Amino acid sequence: MTPISDIQSVMHPAGADAAIIYQFTWVLFVGGTVIFAIVMGLLALAMRRQARPITPGVWILGAGIAFPVIVLTALLTWSTWRTGQLVPQTSHKALSISVTGKMWWWEVRYRDPTSNREIISANEIVIPVGESVYLGLTASDVIHSLWVPSLAGKRDMIPGRVTGLNLRADKPGTYRGQCAEYCGEQHARMAFHVIALPRPEFDAWLARQAQPAVPADTTVLQRGREAFLAQQCQTCHTIRGVTDVAPQLDARIADAPRLGPDLTHIGSRRHIAAGTLRNHRGTLAGWIADPQAIKTGVFMPPSPDLDGETLRALATYLEHLK
Repeated sequence: MTPISDIQSVMHPAGADAAIIYQFTWVLFVGGTVIFAIVMGLLALAMRRQARPITPGVWILGAGIAFPVIVLTALLTWSTWRTGQLVPQTSHKALSISVTGKMWWWEVRYRDPTSNREIISANEIVIPVGESVYLGLTASDVIHSLWVPSLAGKRDMIPGRVTGLNLRADKPGTYRGQCAEYCGEQHARMAFHVIALPRPEFDAWLARQAQPAVPADTTVLQRGREAFLAQQCQTCHTIRGVTDVAPQLDARIADAPRLGPDLTHIGSRRHIAAGTLRNHRGTLAGWIADPQAIKTGVFMPPSPDLDGETLRALATYLEHLK
């Protein structure tokens, strides 16, 4: 499994577009520092009483006209050249993945190359290394913005519109991303991870994700599965192979869009709650018991009526879904 990295910085580029943005960062930082040092030097010189005054015309022509024209023209020429080398935002000849921003998590949809059906996940975008991947971006509620500093620039996600962003990771790894447009109370906790795998590992991962949930083959797992259905979790969440065949689910609910993430393979994800908590049995139990105490304002209600043994069984069952 690729190790988790908390690095989220343009100073650690791992893709072609990120490398160009990294150059922009240094040019602007160094250039701004040099200009600031020059201005401070001139200020110090001006404060010396014995300094010989320079005529106003020289200041206007030199510092007011010549210097800005030379610097800005050079910067414009260089930035135009480098911007033209950014990867064009096109879905042609690229793996396409759909990402929908929601308050406050990410729905990710792939296309199964075997059955041509959609594979739905959440809060993780898995891509093959060294290949261009096109993200079709939209939002379901308010404006969000997807940004993975180590791989590319940010792109806004607007309800009712589809925008696009090309990603390419030149080396395997896990790259943290963040919503970069203020979207409400839990905007700061709306993170995700891009996981870049070698092509054979990516194909194997996608094939596993296309499968229904693994069966509950022990007493504890069966109890957790029954608790999931008894608590009506299926009204907001999907577990393929469970919620689509459960007799407790009303037919009208079965066809309705879900408010919460697809949980078919939640046990295989690194985090829950959009990067807020590391994913394991303990954090799953805490999240189920009282999500409002962890991420105030989320739409998931607490479960005060669950006894400790049932809560542990439910968390164990979800952790089992890999």
